[in-house]
Amino acid sequence: MAQRNFFVGGNWKMNGNKESLEELISTLNTASLHDQTEVVCGAPSIYLDFARCMLDLRFGVAAQNCYKVAKGAFTGEISPAMIKDCGAEWVILGHSERRHVFGESDELIGQKVAHAMESDLSVIACIGEKLEEREAGTTEEVVYAQTQVIAENVNDWGKVVLAYEPVWAIGTGKTASPEQAQEVHEKLRAWLRSNVSDDVADSVRIIYGGSVTAGNCRELASQNDVDGFLVGGASLKPEFIEIINARA
Repeated sequence: MAQRNFFVGGNWKMNGNKESLEELISTLNTASLHDQTEVVCGAPSIYLDFARCMLDLRFGVAAQNCYKVAKGAFTGEISPAMIKDCGAEWVILGHSERRHVFGESDELIGQKVAHAMESDLSVIACIGEKLEEREAGTTEEVVYAQTQVIAENVNDWGKVVLAYEPVWAIGTGKTASPEQAQEVHEKLRAWLRSNVSDDVADSVRIIYGGSVTAGNCRELASQNDVDGFLVGGASLKPEFIEIINARA
């Protein structure tokens, strides 16, 4: 069985300014962290350079999105090449806010995953069902379909982290119970085993996102198939340190 290094991503979303981010970064840089945990901070694109210059090198930096081509007449977009030029190595793709606020389709997200990987960026690929889908009992159908499109576009699973984020638990204060999270993660791993390979199923990290806090992170982290977190609001607060150390 492959040893899966715990992974914690902080998604800062559209928050912060240089002053507040400098304070947050200083807290992170001086914190005592579990040395087996990989930590990546998702900065607003306008602060990617700033975050990479200020953050200690034990932290990775991610963009929160990118476009599907390297350059061109796409006002307001950023490319994997630009992200790499700022020294960042990661990109978050398919976040539920991109899907449901900005209307990104599975197909577009797949194209972005393909181009990011061709450009040698690592990808945090997000999937998850809405409340009405969970209530209708279609959670598996929805997350498998989203995962399928991502899987079709991956050329190196060693550079992919899969983030399961039930949309009904993001920013709502509702969290999937550790059992609910474990159940979906386990099913996703089984899907990967059937549709990709045993190696990928054993080695790919499936992380949980959705109102993760210092209060619930340890119990979530103790689940067999929960390999870390993608953290929103709490990643801007000192409690992010406790979440990073959930397995310590």
